[in-house]
Amino acid sequence: MLDQVVAAPKARRSGKTPGLLLVPGLVAAGVALLPIAYLVIRSFEGGLGRIVDVLFRERTALLIGRSLGLTVAVTTACVLLGLFFAFIVVRSDLPGRTLIGVLAALPLAIPSYIAAFAWVSSPVDVSGFLGAFLVLTACCYPYVYIPVVAAMRGVDPATEEVARGLGKNAWQAFWSVTARQVRPAAAGGALLVALYTLSDFGAVSLLRYDVFTRVIHTSYRSSFDRTPAAILSLLLVILTVTITVSEARLRKASEQVRVGGGVSRRPSVIRLGRWRWLAGPGATAVLGLALAFPIVSLLYWSVTGLSRGVDLGRLSESAVTTIWFAGLGMLACVVLAVPVGILAARYRTRPVRLIEHATFAGHALPGIVVALALVFFGIRYANPIYQRTPMLVLAYAVLFLPMAVASVRSSVAMSSPRIEEVARSLGKTRTEVLRLVTLPLAGPGIAAGAALVMLTAMKELPATLLLQPTGARTLATSLWTETGVAAYAAAAPYGLALVVLAVIPTLILMRVQARQ
Repeated sequence: MLDQVVAAPKARRSGKTPGLLLVPGLVAAGVALLPIAYLVIRSFEGGLGRIVDVLFRERTALLIGRSLGLTVAVTTACVLLGLFFAFIVVRSDLPGRTLIGVLAALPLAIPSYIAAFAWVSSPVDVSGFLGAFLVLTACCYPYVYIPVVAAMRGVDPATEEVARGLGKNAWQAFWSVTARQVRPAAAGGALLVALYTLSDFGAVSLLRYDVFTRVIHTSYRSSFDRTPAAILSLLLVILTVTITVSEARLRKASEQVRVGGGVSRRPSVIRLGRWRWLAGPGATAVLGLALAFPIVSLLYWSVTGLSRGVDLGRLSESAVTTIWFAGLGMLACVVLAVPVGILAARYRTRPVRLIEHATFAGHALPGIVVALALVFFGIRYANPIYQRTPMLVLAYAVLFLPMAVASVRSSVAMSSPRIEEVARSLGKTRTEVLRLVTLPLAGPGIAAGAALVMLTAMKELPATLLLQPTGARTLATSLWTETGVAAYAAAAPYGLALVVLAVIPTLILMRVQARQ
């Protein structure tokens, strides 16, 4: 029996956009654009000549080369590792591939600065470019692996069978057919890796490798003239936006679609033969470096710290503070994301598209850049909340709003707008329809977005480091402080507690996604 293909319900492209959603949507867009707007103003205060002077320094060119070089190297390695793990898990006959498939995704839960801590605290002297490359590759390859596994499992095996019928062997059919179909998934994962690498602050700082984020932080901390830091921050934003736009255009040019549902059966297994003895140890070595090594390091130093006497009161206080700040950030993101997500799913007018694009500005903003912009803004115009909780929550809202908006939008878009039209025909007002129909439809997306924001906010370092209230300490900043003075035994319990706490929103997110 042939599957029927039913077109998804389309969002309204005309009609009056409800002010009940439009006004808070504009507020969300304004919050998201605040750091970029202020960086532009701050950079041009010194005049165009000052901007030219900073941009054309030899050190700026060196920073561009270092940052882009590290980004290209890490992204390339992550694509290769992601494809390697996806292949052996989905298509190979390697023993234990099911366990490997689970373990290969877990390094995503380990923040890069904790992985860097594991190397810094070890007897092995790994620093500079090599250290940053190893740590970021180990932490980021799941961004490629996870979507490629999903894409590879969704490929219709009949296409390979056709290639085999035309005379190609198993390997040739795989590379000419399946590899081409999973290319968009690999490209999307590569974009996430590139953005993460370009915006990373913790790992490169601990491993002493000067790229944009580390130099911006150093410039801010060591100089009374912070205009160069603002100019470098704006340059970093331009680089990240350029990468994002370029990937979007390349993806659009190479988009592929499949007509029909395909064949519902598992793809054929490709026998590795003698390559099995290389694939197995290779996968084990990568998992050892990416997963086992940082966990063992944390456990070792945590036990050492407990034997020497760790301040458990301070540890528990940092854990509570982490949950409190992340919870407030989650609440702010959800409140701002709900109207934008509903608008984006139901009203595809030009103003709505502009609002949606504006809220996604945080996708291209490294945490250090957002923090620096809000520091400037707080000192000049919002001094009452500078180094107060509201300023840190504002930073979280800018950084993580895109995650919540995407979740809400996807959840609402999956349901038919005719349900709301029926409610209106029964005499319900717009407000009643929103409360009784639309918000319940958006419920799974709201829950998923909230869990994702909570998870990410708990691990966030640079914005928290610069904007946390005076006297407050989160698990991330406590680990950073102790590591800075080489107190590894004192730092490890904070890192271990952070990893344990991060498991809770991760499980919630997985449960919500399973229900969806």
